[in-house]
Amino acid sequence: MSREEVIETGEYIRKCPACGSDKLILDYTRGELICAVCGLVITDRSIDRGPEWRAFTPEERERRSRVGAPMTRVTPDSLVTVIDWRARDASGRELNLKRKIEILRLRKWQIRARSQSSIERNLQQAAQELERLAAQLGLPKTIKEQALEIYRRALESGLVRGRSIESVMAASIYAACRQLKMPRTLDEIAKYTRAGRKDVARCYRLLLREATIKVPLPDPIDFAPKIGESLKLSATTIRKAIEILKEAKKLGITAGKDPAGLAAAAIYVASLLSGEVRTQKEVAQAAQVTEVTVRNRYKELARKLNIKLPMR
Repeated sequence: MSREEVIETGEYIRKCPACGSDKLILDYTRGELICAVCGLVITDRSIDRGPEWRAFTPEERERRSRVGAPMTRVTPDSLVTVIDWRARDASGRELNLKRKIEILRLRKWQIRARSQSSIERNLQQAAQELERLAAQLGLPKTIKEQALEIYRRALESGLVRGRSIESVMAASIYAACRQLKMPRTLDEIAKYTRAGRKDVARCYRLLLREATIKVPLPDPIDFAPKIGESLKLSATTIRKAIEILKEAKKLGITAGKDPAGLAAAAIYVASLLSGEVRTQKEVAQAAQVTEVTVRNRYKELARKLNIKLPMR
């Protein structure tokens, strides 16, 4: 293929048409593709399809980019321009009274236009509550999107009517954590709500019954890394606790027991075996269970798994 044919077809060039070398140099300044062996200018006047600015760090690239974040379920209108309530122009100068009234009126109608129906307005309030709870609990984006989808299903089914948005959203977050195996207890989520644990638990049972949400049974293995990290234990100790829980699961010891309590007991046993001793009180506080639960569960694990614990 000749140089003219390569330029006319515009196909991606991998080798020099003259010498067959694959050592090609792209000169961005001149817009030329040059062969490093024979010096042939294969193409010239190339169009740079990238941005006209340069960035050398991720922070600089994000700051210079002129596009917004991708649209998600959590922020479906993230690319919509919002009229600010501050009565100043682009240069920072204060507007006159007539212009202020006009801007406030435009802002009011923009807010109304963004929420056409009661369902959309309800979802906006639920999304704000979701962001608040997610910030308190440190939840990732996947959990937030799943929780909002569960809430949307409940809203379309009419389950939110007559109930607190906060309670239904907290129940949706708990269901999303259960579905994606994120170790968060109901008490931990309800702690950041004004409704209380009883109301959140009632909404959660309603979601399971009416919204046809499939939630897997909680696994104590999912709680072990979180408890171990709270106690600043090594990876070896956490791995040992997971092995204990797997053996207990094979024997059917974990059935019908609180997963957080079982994980706390396994962490306590593993800390004794590895020498990274933690008290029952410390383990119970990290797992948000009582010391009695840790004591009963660790004795049961040691007895049924024939684990010889060191004397303290």
